[in-house]
This record gives sequence, structure tokens and C-alpha cells, in this order.
Amino acid sequence: LGPFLGWLDLGEFQPVIQAFGTLAVILILFEAGLDLDLRDTIRHFSGGLLLAFLAYALTFGLVTLIAKWSLGLSTLNTLLIGATLACTSSSITVPILQQIEVRKPAKITMLLEASLSDAFAVLTVGVLLNFGVSPGNVVTHALYQLLFNISASLALAALAAAVWSFLLPKFSEQRFWQVLTFAVVLLLYAGVERLHANGLIAVLGFGLALANFRRVDPHLLESSLGLEILGETRHSQMVSFHSELAFLVRSFFFVLIGIIVNFGRMAQHLAGTLGAVGAIILGRWLAILLSRRSWRDFQPLEREMLFWMMPRGLITVVLALQIVGARGNGLAFLPGLAFGAILATNVLVVIGSVRARRLAGQPAPAPANAAAETQPAIED
Repeated sequence: LGPFLGWLDLGEFQPVIQAFGTLAVILILFEAGLDLDLRDTIRHFSGGLLLAFLAYALTFGLVTLIAKWSLGLSTLNTLLIGATLACTSSSITVPILQQIEVRKPAKITMLLEASLSDAFAVLTVGVLLNFGVSPGNVVTHALYQLLFNISASLALAALAAAVWSFLLPKFSEQRFWQVLTFAVVLLLYAGVERLHANGLIAVLGFGLALANFRRVDPHLLESSLGLEILGETRHSQMVSFHSELAFLVRSFFFVLIGIIVNFGRMAQHLAGTLGAVGAIILGRWLAILLSRRSWRDFQPLEREMLFWMMPRGLITVVLALQIVGARGNGLAFLPGLAFGAILATNVLVVIGSVRARRLAGQPAPAPANAAAETQPAIED
């Protein structure tokens, strides 16, 4: 509708695309948090954090070097390109994990990695846009912001979930209580961002805490009609509502991406796009190689899925548009470059998903002595 047929004007949609992208990510992360178990998440948090940090840092560095070599831009601009293209997208990872059969440890690790990667990208781009290119200032401030973002966001999310889990039974008999919960999610995101913490991590933590408080607080299972398993019913209704809403917003947002993409600029920077995709693949492989000790019990199929699961998505586009708005026409090609990276990495994810389904459907090979063990004993 946009770049090919020319029926829609690109400029009409650019002011709203960042808002829709942020809304889609909020919904996706909240839905993901509702599906997580708190004990399993804590158990596998270190592995997800290590993979997220290594994957983002290595890809960030490699993409920056490729951009500096192929595009000849300033140091700050190449750093911004690297920060934008380095993050794995939770908006793609979460729906895929809902459709493939992997064990809970691998699923939680990939979900945490994608969610934290989004937060790393938002933090890094914000630091680079607000500060100069002095390495000391950037690194020191980034580390401080990282610790503050994660700790403060999770603390605020837990507090909000405790309050809302107490109030929720009073509203759950009313119409549209799911919409009221969604309003609380938006207020939490806005409030945490206002405090200069990370709203995305807070939304994920809010969904995680809200889903698990019902397991530890018996009062959440009571209603005016007496004791009944209201918590489970409420939880399933909440997940169903927000998953459908997230699907609607996510689908509309990707239509907007298709409308605003500029294929002419993509063709002009084809070498940079291919180089960036190569850097993404290499960074992913190195990150998995360096962090494999944190998940030794993973099966070969799960380790392979960790490699393929490197999609770029909503946050990449949102950050690219934010950078263009802040830095001007010098980086006007960045949305096209981001779209090329999204397209290429999602093709890789499709390949990995198809391979995972095929391997999951194959029976496990029988041991060599299985036939001998199944033969009946023959008496003399």
C-alpha cells in the first residue's frame, strides 16, 4: 500500500508509529510475564541475563565496526546504528515460543534474553543520544543506569502487583475488568519511565508478579460466593484478553512498518545491511559459545534454537525512528537498514522454527542394545 502502489502517504503514519510500537511491546511483555512461573524464572534468570548481555554487547561492537567501515559515518552515528540493530526482539520471540515445543528452561532463557535485550537497546540508545562520545562518561553512566533500571523497575513492578492483586478481586466481578488491568499496566509503564527507570522491564515484572501472587496468597482465591478457584479463572481470562489485544496491535504495527519502508534507501545501503546481518549472526554464535556453561543441561535441539532465535522487530524500528528524529537526515537511511535486518533475521528464525518442529517430531534413537533387551529369554 505504501512503497509499491503509492496509495498511502508515508508521512501521515510516521508520527503514530512509535506510539503503536511501544504499545505493542508493552502488551507482549505483559502477556509473557503472565505465562511465567516465578520459581523457574529466578532459577534461569542468570543464564538469560548472561546470554542477553553477551549477545547484545558482542553484536553491538561488531555492527558498529561494520557500519564504521562500510558507511564512513561519525563515531556517534555508528554507535547508534550498532545499538539499534543489536537487540533481539521480544515481540517476535514470545509468539514463536508459544508455537514450538521446547522445555521450560530453554523457553524461559530465550524469553528473558529477548526482554532484557530490548531494555539494553533502549538504555544504550538513550545514553548515546543524551551524552557525548567520551568513553568514560558513556560506560560509567550506562552501567549505573543498567543497575538502577533493573532493580528499580522490578521493585516498582512488585509493589504495583501487590497492590493490584489485592484490589483485583473487588473488580473481577464487574464488566471490562481486563481493560482496567490494561490501564494499570499503562500507568505503571508511564510512571516508571517518568522516574527514569525502564518501563518495559517493569511491565514484564508486573505480569510475572501478578500471575504468581495468586499462588502464595490464599485470599486471592476467595470471592463473595465462597471458596473457589477464582484465581485460575481470572488468570486465564486475563491472558486470553491481553494475548488477543497484543495480536491486534502487533499486526497493525507491522502493517505500518511495511507502509513506511523505503526500498530505494535499502538498495543504496545493501552492503551495509548484509554486513550488519553477518555481524548479528557472528555475535550470536560467539555469545552462545561463551555462555553455554550456564545452561549445560540443554538438549542439542534447544541449543540450536538459541542460535536461530535472533529476530529483530518492534524495538529496532522504534529506536531507528527515534534516532532519525534526534539526529536529522544524516541517518535517514536507518529505518530502511533496520527493516532489512528485520527481514533477514526473521527469515533465519523461520528456518530455525521449521527445523525445530521437524526435529521435535522425530522419535528419539533407540539404544544399540534395545533390540537385545526386548528379546524374550529362551529356555533350554
